[in-house]
Amino acid sequence: MKILFVHQNFPGQFKFLAPALVRQGHQVQALVLQKKSPASWQGVTLVPYGVNRGTTPGVHPWVSDFETKTIRADACFRAALSLKAQGFSPDVIVAHHGWGESLFLKEVWPDARLGIYCEFYYHPHGSDVGFDPEFPVQDALGEACRLRLKNLNNLLHFDIADAGISPTHWQASTFPEPFRSRISVVHDGIDTTTLAPNPAVSLTLNGTLKLSRNDEVVTFVNRNLEPYRGYHQFMRALPAILKARPRARVLIIGGNEVSYGAAPPPGPDGQANNKEPSAIWQFN
Repeated sequence: MKILFVHQNFPGQFKFLAPALVRQGHQVQALVLQKKSPASWQGVTLVPYGVNRGTTPGVHPWVSDFETKTIRADACFRAALSLKAQGFSPDVIVAHHGWGESLFLKEVWPDARLGIYCEFYYHPHGSDVGFDPEFPVQDALGEACRLRLKNLNNLLHFDIADAGISPTHWQASTFPEPFRSRISVVHDGIDTTTLAPNPAVSLTLNGTLKLSRNDEVVTFVNRNLEPYRGYHQFMRALPAILKARPRARVLIIGGNEVSYGAAPPPGPDGQANNKEPSAIWQFN
């Protein structure tokens, strides 16, 4: 078959799936949100595309998210038209639709089967908003309105997608019926060749501290050290952890930006609270 992947940061969650399909003999291409990219990756032909504009300054904040997704969908649509003109017609499109790119691909290839990666459906309560009383939502009703509009991208994809895939049952459960019944739960996969027990494993930090399986090690690893990831709660728990386990070593790895949710409020001095260096800290 001819299979097209769509992911703004390919391979993303398709790191194992796309090469596996290549090995099975399928012709696999991927639309990638990069103006320049290698011609191929593990047998997957990469087709770069870029956006030529940003969100309109001053647009209503509740709709700016959908405008951004529309801009990306337009760019992906134009790249798809170019692919079609070159003779490529996929049997299957597998897209992470979270950024909107796949919104108009059925206009280009109406007969292609579209599967979307269902990572998350937004809810104003009991989900990713308002779960931490330390950081209450300032405009709760307005936030509910914003999230309703943020789901426009999900809702519009429900009309055109033939099926969905989610990595976990919980993520799939966030999506409403009737589309929920079309979502299959299939984990992204783990490279058990690389991630496997190693009795002789060791790690040397800063050329001085060597850790092995004989050491007590507590890790906190995230893309960014932010409230959404519970970083503040972890840091507050450290004194009790280290009091109970005085020989423990604590390794914290992460950046100081914001991936999800909001940044912590400024500290008493007016400075941002998440401006620690992106590095590896060790606590003895």
